[in-house]
Amino acid sequence: MSRFVVISGYSGGGKSTLLAELNRRGYRVVEEPAKRIVSNQLALNGALRPWFEPRVYVLRTLVMALEDIITVQKTAKADEWVFFDRSWTDSVVTYHLLSSEPLSSLLGQLPRNHHRVFLAPPWPEIQPQDATRWYSIESATAEYTQLLEGYPKLGYDVCILPKTSVAERADFVLHTLGI
Repeated sequence: MSRFVVISGYSGGGKSTLLAELNRRGYRVVEEPAKRIVSNQLALNGALRPWFEPRVYVLRTLVMALEDIITVQKTAKADEWVFFDRSWTDSVVTYHLLSSEPLSSLLGQLPRNHHRVFLAPPWPEIQPQDATRWYSIESATAEYTQLLEGYPKLGYDVCILPKTSVAERADFVLHTLGI
């Protein structure tokens, strides 16, 4: 069984904060590809942003996410748990919606993550605003719904994160995984 666990869901729902807590507890985490791309493009005044070229942008997030998992596969210890802030599966679900290509045609021989995926539900009360977050509450909620429906279609079990403190969320994730 894969020990590569995805934390996904609502944009601004506390995923990065949860991952920072898991990292503080000694677990390896991988930052979200989309956030890295947007930060880089903003710094360069580049055009590879979701609001300019959505399909190209999503394909770039897919490539970066796959590069991340390949790097982790090469460097992780056999018993190491690694937590990903989103993953290639998010990119596949989003690309499916932009292109209408069937999910099955997008999968090929892509790597599998842990069968359980944790989704942060809509929680607008904590949603931060900064230059890398271009989502409105409505689009973030629509994205969450797409992921909630898309992950099971890709063979993953979805577990909704509780709206609790960061420490309690981390405890919930670790307890659910039996760590």
